[in-house]
Amino acid sequence: MRDGFQIEPNFVPTDDKVKLVDALSECGFAKIEVTSFTSPKAIPMLRDAEEVMGRIKRVPGVEYTVLVPNLRGAERALESKADEFNLVMSTSETHNLANLRMSREKSFAGLVEVIKYVDGRTPINVSLSTSFGCPMEGEVSQAVVEGFTKRFADLGVRGVTICDTTGMANPDQVKRMCDSLQKQFPALQLTLHFHNTRGMGLANLLAAVQSGIVRFDGSLGGLGGCPYAPGASGNISSEDAIHMLDAMGYDTGMNIPRLIQLARELPKIVGHEVPGQVAKAGTTNALHPEPDYVDELRRVQ
Repeated sequence: MRDGFQIEPNFVPTDDKVKLVDALSECGFAKIEVTSFTSPKAIPMLRDAEEVMGRIKRVPGVEYTVLVPNLRGAERALESKADEFNLVMSTSETHNLANLRMSREKSFAGLVEVIKYVDGRTPINVSLSTSFGCPMEGEVSQAVVEGFTKRFADLGVRGVTICDTTGMANPDQVKRMCDSLQKQFPALQLTLHFHNTRGMGLANLLAAVQSGIVRFDGSLGGLGGCPYAPGASGNISSEDAIHMLDAMGYDTGMNIPRLIQLARELPKIVGHEVPGQVAKAGTTNALHPEPDYVDELRRVQ
């Protein structure tokens, strides 16, 4: 929800956001990132964060997480009774300056303040942007990503999300990263966050799955993208990714027909077509009736 809507040009009404979260809550998701407690001036789309968090119906077993940029955001998020705070910084200095208007070290220091302020009252996840490459700097060293992961793990955060913010990753790179991080940080909840900018989102997800990762970010319909990352396009489509894993025999625990129906309704909410494919084509087992002449040909043969 948060990443999916933040780049949309037209404000999505609060009622629609609440209705969508409530519907997604019934689909089997483990976690829904509902909104962001950033400045309304920075992201007007999410200016209704308090109201949305106050109105959603919380389903047992589903975590409702929010993005928290700073101490003021943490204060607001605590009042909203979010189940998890997601803190964000970039592993690329240039992207961090463009996105957050500060150096990586200043960002890190600010997030340390938030972690100390929260003091264990709410679980914390940290998302590391541009972990597979920066559209302005190019390659981001895996060692840099591992270094920031360690610094946050040492502070006691529950999880870290490794983000391919502009879809620069490839499956081999993903496997190397996942194998290394799981070996170094076995107690850390690792999440992978892919974008489909260059058409490799699902391939990268599969590489991570085969490496042992079980937590992923996605957005309904493949919406989303970073406003401060040139060339960024949407997240991997949740329904496309879940359908792929289900077709391969993985137990996702998801209500896939309900999820696909929500994806089909999404264009009416945002006012345009969305990138997701399964909602348009149907699942692989949704067969079509054969033409009448095929039966006639079969009898002739």
